[in-house]
Amino acid sequence: MKIKDKRFFELIKEYLTVYLPLQRSVSQHTIKSYRKTLNLYLRFLCSCKNLQMKELSFSNVTVDSINNFLESLENDRNCSASTQNHHLSVIRAFLKYAGIREPVCNDYYHCAGQVARRKEEKKLTVNHFDEEALNAILDQPDPENRRGHRDQFFMILLYDTGARNSEILNLMPKDVIVDSNSPYIIVHGKGKKIRMIPIMRETVQHYKSYIKRFHKEQKSEIPLFYTVIHEEKHHMSDDNVARFVKKYATMARSECSTVPEKVTPHMFRHSRALNLYRKGVPLPLISEWLGHSNLETTLIYAYADTEMKRAAIEKATAANHPLRKTETFNGVDLDDETIERLYGLK
Repeated sequence: MKIKDKRFFELIKEYLTVYLPLQRSVSQHTIKSYRKTLNLYLRFLCSCKNLQMKELSFSNVTVDSINNFLESLENDRNCSASTQNHHLSVIRAFLKYAGIREPVCNDYYHCAGQVARRKEEKKLTVNHFDEEALNAILDQPDPENRRGHRDQFFMILLYDTGARNSEILNLMPKDVIVDSNSPYIIVHGKGKKIRMIPIMRETVQHYKSYIKRFHKEQKSEIPLFYTVIHEEKHHMSDDNVARFVKKYATMARSECSTVPEKVTPHMFRHSRALNLYRKGVPLPLISEWLGHSNLETTLIYAYADTEMKRAAIEKATAANHPLRKTETFNGVDLDDETIERLYGLK
């Protein structure tokens, strides 16, 4: 059986291999994310309609199918509202491209526009760990061991710079500038934005030790952090980082009670930013340092810090403290006029 709607799949290929990388110049990380979404949606269509991939077509793209897909993400994969909205945005973006390339496909783009975005609750907490937990985690790798040395330096650089995991993985040795009065790294962030992030003197020493061991050849095309596959050096994967971060956090938890149950690479970024904010670094500077395009995104650290202070104050306030008492007016008839007087309305 031939492919039912060949143009459907041709447009997907054009979108992922030509439009996004060559015309929009988006990162490989973003393309990987978009590809994952489209794969999930196509497989969902096959599953719920009992079809083979080659039987799919634009006609399968409906308001109901997209809504059902988002519901399955929530129910089967426990995806948050923000994750569901990301997948919806990817589907819409592809259909918009398809509509530009083939005007007859515009109806499918408008169809996706009828799907309501999921309501996201404002998050006032940030998943993070304190400096005691950080030290416990960094103490776990054995720097005498080659892999332990690599893993330890990776986590040190991840925390010191507050960079995204993908940004550290994309670093090349030439992106680390240490022979200056103010050492820094050059990071290629989201949307191909370049920013310079200062690094501490101690981190420079760790870097020099790492380079001496892992980059003896000084070849410019070898990534700063790599894995060896079939005797060739390739970029280390984000899955690999997630695995060793989880391993060291589990080991550290037996020594330090403040290490969270679940530690991810992104928590290094959150923890560093929150620590800087609590030590008085202004939010606009943190926002620029993190590479946020909008200051509002950085406000999450202010909200989180306020919530942490509130929780600490409540914990430190005894149960019989006057502030915990509520007003009672036993035997008093609380008519409208009394309430108005009591609460300053008169």
